[in-house]
Amino acid sequence: MLKKSTHLLKDAGEVALKPLNQAELKLALSDLAEIGREEPTVAAMVKSGGQLLDFIAAAFTLSPYLREVANIDNAVLAAAISAPLEPEIEGLIEEARACWKPVDGALPAESAVMARLRQIKRKVAFLIALADLARIFDGRQTTGWLSALAEASVAAAIDHLLMSAHEGGKLVLKDVSKPSEGSGLIVLGMGKLGASELNYSSDIDLVVFFDEQAGIVPDPDDAIEIYPRLMRRLVRILQERTADGYVFRTDLRLRPDPGSTPLAISVDAAMIYYEGRGQNWERAAFIKAKPVAGDLAAGEDFLRGLVPFVFRKYLDYAAIADIHSIKRQIHAHKGHGAIAVKGHNVKLGRGGIREIEFFAQTQQLIAGGRMPVLRSRGTEETLAELTKAKWIDAETRDELTDAYWFLRDVEHRIQMVRDEQTHLLPETEADLKRIAFMMGFSDTPSFSEKLVEVLRTVERRYARLFEQENKLSTDTGNLVFTGQNDDPDTLETLKRLGFERPSDISRIIRTWHYGRYRATQSVEARERLTELTPELLRVFGESKRADEALLRFDSFISGLPSGIQLFSLLGSNPALLSLIVNIMSSAPKLAEVIAAKPHVFDGMLDPGLMAELPTRDYLGERLKASLVQARYYEELLDRLRIFAAEQRFLIGIRLLTGAINGAMAARAFTHLADLIIEAALDGVLKEIEAAHGRFPGGRVAVAGMGKLGSFELTAGSDIDLILLYDYDDEASESDGEKPLDALRYFTRITQRLIAAFSAPTAEGILYEVDMRLRPSGNKGPVATRINSFEKYQREEAWTWEHMALSRARLICGDASLTEAAERIISDVLSAKRDTAKVARDVAEMRDLIDKEKAPGSGWDLKLIPGGVIDIEFIAQYLALVAPAKASVVKVNGMNTGEALKALGGKLMAPADLDTCLEAFNLYTELSQLIRLCIDGLFDPKEAPSGLVELVCRAGDCPDIKTLEGEVKRLSKAVRKIFQVTVKA
Repeated sequence: MLKKSTHLLKDAGEVALKPLNQAELKLALSDLAEIGREEPTVAAMVKSGGQLLDFIAAAFTLSPYLREVANIDNAVLAAAISAPLEPEIEGLIEEARACWKPVDGALPAESAVMARLRQIKRKVAFLIALADLARIFDGRQTTGWLSALAEASVAAAIDHLLMSAHEGGKLVLKDVSKPSEGSGLIVLGMGKLGASELNYSSDIDLVVFFDEQAGIVPDPDDAIEIYPRLMRRLVRILQERTADGYVFRTDLRLRPDPGSTPLAISVDAAMIYYEGRGQNWERAAFIKAKPVAGDLAAGEDFLRGLVPFVFRKYLDYAAIADIHSIKRQIHAHKGHGAIAVKGHNVKLGRGGIREIEFFAQTQQLIAGGRMPVLRSRGTEETLAELTKAKWIDAETRDELTDAYWFLRDVEHRIQMVRDEQTHLLPETEADLKRIAFMMGFSDTPSFSEKLVEVLRTVERRYARLFEQENKLSTDTGNLVFTGQNDDPDTLETLKRLGFERPSDISRIIRTWHYGRYRATQSVEARERLTELTPELLRVFGESKRADEALLRFDSFISGLPSGIQLFSLLGSNPALLSLIVNIMSSAPKLAEVIAAKPHVFDGMLDPGLMAELPTRDYLGERLKASLVQARYYEELLDRLRIFAAEQRFLIGIRLLTGAINGAMAARAFTHLADLIIEAALDGVLKEIEAAHGRFPGGRVAVAGMGKLGSFELTAGSDIDLILLYDYDDEASESDGEKPLDALRYFTRITQRLIAAFSAPTAEGILYEVDMRLRPSGNKGPVATRINSFEKYQREEAWTWEHMALSRARLICGDASLTEAAERIISDVLSAKRDTAKVARDVAEMRDLIDKEKAPGSGWDLKLIPGGVIDIEFIAQYLALVAPAKASVVKVNGMNTGEALKALGGKLMAPADLDTCLEAFNLYTELSQLIRLCIDGLFDPKEAPSGLVELVCRAGDCPDIKTLEGEVKRLSKAVRKIFQVTVKA
């Protein structure tokens, strides 16, 4: 399919690709003119103008990555505009497949193989992107070519490794001209690689097995040492970043029990594992498995042996239960209401690619045992076979097929922009416009409208699938809650539904029906609740520790002033019911918030909740509306508390349901804090001025430090503040009825501000406040005059205080004072320091923390060696030494990951930077969820089962053991990087 056609870019005709803007277009044309100096074909294109030049220039404005590739490798652009694309790509892939072969009798060095594969990947990715944007390739061809390149690269690397081991005397190959044949080394491509559906910046999932009896290992007992070592080199060959880039990020975690097994395991051990301990998610994963490298014949034999594990013989109710189990483990939890475009995850989000794949896979697992034709790998092919088998109708097939390739096109364009493995649509209008233009739309509204239409179509079809499955399940059984005593059949039903203490559950539900709570006192409310009870119990029963979850729900409704609206809503909105169960089973902390403050749940009734990202503007508008009726200071404080509690809860709900990720939640929690601080300061200043008048020339500004300064607040964070002030030197006191001198005036402001946040009222507290990061810490005055702040930072501050200063951010207050403070911070951080001294100080500070604050467990992500503190210290250390290394970068206002990116590009090895960013992202996702759901440290053995599942999903791991292994791997790597980076 891929190799028969030949197309030239210039023959593509007019392509509806608009440049991002005129400024970018000028830069792109300038680059093309510069490339034309070296490449005559490019010069000719620039000179003649026309559709081809318009297309290439527009593509370069939309994708900085493509422009960068053309500037690095002028020849690849010349080839793209002059040679037929398919033969060019095919030739490069064949070259990749052969790059392991000996030259003049000598094997190429591993570094040479790595360099050649990276250069070919860059060229092929460039050509495919242009062909895709020009609509010469559709999604099928794009994914096909990318998959072919991945297979060739993996196969070449495997052949190189086998030859290397053969020459080193570790293996004895049967045929050195075909190293893999008969080797017994099985390399399976999983997921999108197995289905030949790789995306543009995809990682590749591989599983590796070896046959000890294949005869190429002189002593079969040595195989368990040799092959895992080769696989470590395989990962390095494919994914290590060098000056030439990388080939493919490589993931080997889909092997059996990845937390405790080597990177390659024997065929016999694998078969024993799958037959006895194989998991539901592994069944789903192997649907798409395909031998892509190594001994292909042995790979096919292995997959044939796995058929009984993947595809069950009979369609029975146990299979349906398996489907529901997989649903809980691998699908992105759906929210409710409208779909947001900005920030939407086109792979995992509602209506996304994963739902289409899952729609097909679930039915393959149910029926594939009896119908071998349904065992296809490709998504489109599977939908077609399901239609032929009468499992779905032609309309469903066509809708989902069209939606699948539309979303794959969107996914590719998101990744083409900067060659990043992301599936999130941009959050800003400017960046969303790139995607709209790359998709051929004239503006973002028309693109957004089409995208939402597609997402809704997928979501609707996906929902219907599980509605049908519910109909296949048996009736709930007897559920009788009248009288004083338990009904024996009801207890059996409750036990069957998943409750361990059916008698206690029965007693609780009788309490509801007796109208003992305000929420169930009306006849109408009790009728609604009676109708809802069977579904309520079924959904709660599906959660682990169902009894605990239902007890939390009971606590929740016991505090409600009224129940009719909620019970009606839950009855007509299954997604909201699932969400309630999710909270009760996963997030005790959120459940306690709901029980203590039922008003926070009001926000859940807003149908637009999931449609809007909690941006600063979004939160600001709602805060303004909330405060408009506050008549006096105490009411202002209560309204701030009510608003903060509700919005923290709603941000948490978005995080819990996957509508936003951890990084987006951190930014939202911080925006919320910023707005609350600004409103509180405004209220405090008005109060002080009413009592003590204005201070001549008086100005105040508030700086956020720590996680507040770096946009990394969690649901339970306190806030680190510094209050700065200034006034006219000639003034001695304020001008009110009760005048105060300067020190007392600004101290009073600070004290009132702290009280505004942390004093308990009927509505609780806003935030705990920490002001220890002010000059001289707790020994210094609570408010700091700007000139004292400057003097202290320039002359007295310790290294750790300058580290903290690199996260400082001015939040609110007088504009001129804010500007002065920002200048001081910038000047202090721009100073050239003794890098050896800074390194010693940072290392000593980290050692001190290790001694005084030992991590509570391996899940103490902040304090573990190689945890959050190490990454923060690396970023802060780089911020302080950067000026001495001629690399001044302003990092204030960035989060730690952004600061690392800005600084580490010049001051760290690319692979080290990637590792730190990967660890930071994982820690962020996990920490945000854990702090949202529970107090104290996360312990998988004690944590709510729903939280364990959420945490695994956030870490993109199938189980907690794998995630624990991932945390250990990354923290160990980060600690090494810390020790290498922070050295005298």
